[in-house]
Amino acid sequence: MNWFLRTFTTSIGKKLVMAATGLIFCLFLFTHLIGNLMVYRGGDRLVAYSEGLHRLGLIINVAEWGLVIFALFHICFAGVLFYENWRARPVGYVMKRRAGGRTWSSATMPYTGLYLLIFVIIHLINFHFAKRSDQSIYQIVVHTFSHPGYVAFYVFSMVVAGFHVRHGLWSAFQTLGLNHPKYMPFIRKASVVFGVIVGVGFGSIPVYLLSLV
Repeated sequence: MNWFLRTFTTSIGKKLVMAATGLIFCLFLFTHLIGNLMVYRGGDRLVAYSEGLHRLGLIINVAEWGLVIFALFHICFAGVLFYENWRARPVGYVMKRRAGGRTWSSATMPYTGLYLLIFVIIHLINFHFAKRSDQSIYQIVVHTFSHPGYVAFYVFSMVVAGFHVRHGLWSAFQTLGLNHPKYMPFIRKASVVFGVIVGVGFGSIPVYLLSLV
C-alpha cells in the first residue's frame, strides 16, 4: 500500500493519473458526441436517446459519479503539477522558446483546462440541472441555443476543447509509455483529427439549431 501512495505523490505518478483520466474523458466525449448528433435526425430521436440513457438507472448513475471522481483527480493533479512547475521556475524566461516542438496547445493546457472547467459547470447548469417541467430535452436544447450569444460562447468553447484534447490525447499515450517511434506519428495525426472532430462535431450543433429558429 505504501508503494501505491508513494507512486501518486511523485510527478510521474500524477502524470499517469492525468493521462489515464484524460483518455477516459476522450472516450466519453466521443460517445457523448455520437448521442448529441442524434439532433440531426430530429427531436424525437434525441429524446429517445436521452430516455434510453435514463432507463439504464443505476448504471448511468455509477458512470456519472465515476466521471465526477475522475474529473476531481484530473483537476487536482493538474493544479498540483502546475504549481510544482511554477515553483521550480518562479522567474519567467526573458525570451519564450518553443523548444522540443512545443506547440500553442501544449503551452496553454493549464489555461484551456481551467476555461473548460468553467464551461462544463455552465453547461451542466443549462442542461443537466435544468428544470424539465413539461419540456423535453430537445425543447431545452433548442431554447438554450436560440440565443446567439450563448451559441457563440459554446462554439468558442468547443474550439478550445478541440485544442485541449488534440494535445492531451497524444500526450497521454506518451506518458503511458506507448510512444513507439513507429506509431507515434500516427497517434499525433489521429489526435489532431480527434480534436477537429470534437470541435466541429459539438460546435456545429448549436449553429444548426440556431439556423432553424
